[in-house]
Amino acid sequence: MTSQMRRRASGIGDELVDVKVADKFPTAAEMGFDQEPFRLGKLSITVLGASGDLAKKETYPALLDLYAHGYIPPQTAIVGFARSAQTNEEFHAFLKEWLPKSFAGKMGKCAAVMDEFISRCKYFQGAYSKAEDFAKLNTTLEEEEAKYGTGYSQPAVTNRVFYFAIPPFAFLDAAKSIKQSAKSKTGFTRIIVEKPFGKNLLEAQELTRNLGALYDETEIFRMDHFLGYEIAQNLLYMRFANAFIDPIMNNQRVASVRISLKEDFGTTGRGGYFTEYGIIRDVIQNHLLQLLCLVAMESPCNLGGEIRDAKVGVLKSILPVNPEDVILGQFTAANGQPGFLDDDSIKEDAKETAKHCSTFAQIVLYIDNDRWRGVPFVIRAGKGLDESKCEVRVQFKENNSDKKIFKQEKCPRNELVMRISPNEAVYMKTNVKSPGLSQTIAQSELDLSYNERYAGVYCPLAYTRLILAGIRGEAESFVRGDELNAAWTIFSPLLEEIEGGKKEVVHYPFGSRGPPEADKVLPKYNIIYDREQYHWTPAQKQYEESMGKPSV
Repeated sequence: MTSQMRRRASGIGDELVDVKVADKFPTAAEMGFDQEPFRLGKLSITVLGASGDLAKKETYPALLDLYAHGYIPPQTAIVGFARSAQTNEEFHAFLKEWLPKSFAGKMGKCAAVMDEFISRCKYFQGAYSKAEDFAKLNTTLEEEEAKYGTGYSQPAVTNRVFYFAIPPFAFLDAAKSIKQSAKSKTGFTRIIVEKPFGKNLLEAQELTRNLGALYDETEIFRMDHFLGYEIAQNLLYMRFANAFIDPIMNNQRVASVRISLKEDFGTTGRGGYFTEYGIIRDVIQNHLLQLLCLVAMESPCNLGGEIRDAKVGVLKSILPVNPEDVILGQFTAANGQPGFLDDDSIKEDAKETAKHCSTFAQIVLYIDNDRWRGVPFVIRAGKGLDESKCEVRVQFKENNSDKKIFKQEKCPRNELVMRISPNEAVYMKTNVKSPGLSQTIAQSELDLSYNERYAGVYCPLAYTRLILAGIRGEAESFVRGDELNAAWTIFSPLLEEIEGGKKEVVHYPFGSRGPPEADKVLPKYNIIYDREQYHWTPAQKQYEESMGKPSV
C-alpha cells in the first residue's frame, strides 16, 4: 500500500483536511510503559533516508506524534541521516513544509509543539556505504544526546534506535557501519528495517543471514506497516477474546475467506519500480499474507505464547500454489487515466518486460491443517480499480436448519467482515426477520464502526504504533527472519512459474473492478455474494435516514 492510500485510508491527505482529533489520549504511565528502559536513560533515534519520500510523509510525522503525546521521553535526540547536502536550517524548512500536511500536523497537540520538535531534529549528511561517515555520525549522536542533561534516573545509559527508510541494497552497508562505529556502548541498539526484504527466497535468505551475522534477532525489527493497523492489531482480540468467534473459524463452518486490497490510483512515477516488482511482491507476499496469518493462526498460547511462532505455523502449512488458481491483470488507459505502459518512469529498455507486469493479481491459497483443510483463501490486490479499500471477509457455510419455518427457500450466508481501511469497521452479516408484518428474511449487521463507536479516541496510525513498538522492543508486530523466509518459500516458486509472460496478463480498464475473469471464478472457490440484495450501511447513517435527516 502506498503512502497515498495510507493517507486516504485515514481520511488525511492534501485534499482531505477534516480530521477528527482525539479528545483524550492515554499517558505513558496509564499505558504502563513509563518505567521501561528506553525512558529511563538517554534515547536517540536516527532516521536513515531522512530526506526521502517515506521519511517526510510517514516517519517524521510519526515521531512528531510520539513526541507530542509524551510517548518518547523528553531526553530524546533525533538525527536525520541522508546523502543529499543540506544544512540544519534547510532540513528544518523541509520539515516545516511537510509536517503541517501530515496526519500528525492536523492534531492540535502536535501543532502546539511542532516548532519545538523540529528544533531538536538534527541533519547529518553521509553515505550509507562509508564506515567513516558513521563514525562521524557517532560523534554527532554523542553531542545531541549530551544536550538533554541528567534529570532522569539513568543518565549514564544511552539507547539508540536506527530507522532504515532506505533502499534494500543499502541495508547491509549501513547495518555494518552502525555496528562498527555507532552502536550504543551502554544501552540497547535496535534497527527498524522497512520492506522490501528481497525479491525472492534467495535474496531474503541472504539478507536474513547477513543481518543475523551482525545483530541478534531481538535487535532487528522488520516492519510491515499493515501489522500496525488498528484492525490488524484487533484481529487476535476479535478471534480469541470472544467465545462465539474462534469456535466457528474452521472448515466445518467457513466456506471461504477473501482478503483484498483495492486501490483507485495507478503507478504514476513508480512504473519503473513496479515493472521490477509487480503487485505480488509489492503487497501480496507481505501485507496481505500477514493478514491471512492473523486470520488463520492458532491461539499463540498453544505455541508458548509467541505470536510469530503461530504465524510461521500457518505459513509452513500452506500448500504450493497452483498457477491455474492465479489471475493476473494490468490496467489500461480509461476514464481519463493513463494505462500502466504509459508511465514515463518505465525506461525504454524495460518496456517489453513491463508488458508482462501485473498490476492486479488474484491468488488462491490452501492451508493443509486440521482447522482449515479445504477452505480456499482468495487473496486479491490491484491498482487502477474502482475504489480504494482493504478488507477481510470470512464467509460461512449455509445454515442447515429446517427451511420450512421460513417463507423462502434459502438463507443468505453469514459473513464476518473486517475493514482495515478506510473507516475501520468490524461487522457480521446476520439474517433477521424483515421488520413489520413481513415474514421474509432480511440481512442486517452486528456493526462496530470505529468512527462512530470510538469518536474522539486517540488511535495512532501504523507508523506511530510500530515505531513506538520498535523503540520499546516489542517484536510481536514485526516480521521474524524465519517468518520472512517461510513467506518467500510460498511465493518464489509461483513467481518463477508465472512471470515473464509464462502466464497471460489480462487487460482491464482503469477504474473498473479488475479483470472480469477474477469475479467469474469466485463461485468455484465457494464465494457467493449478491450485490443486488445487500448493501452495507453504517448504523448512524441508517438512523439518520430513518429520522428523515440528511446523512453526512
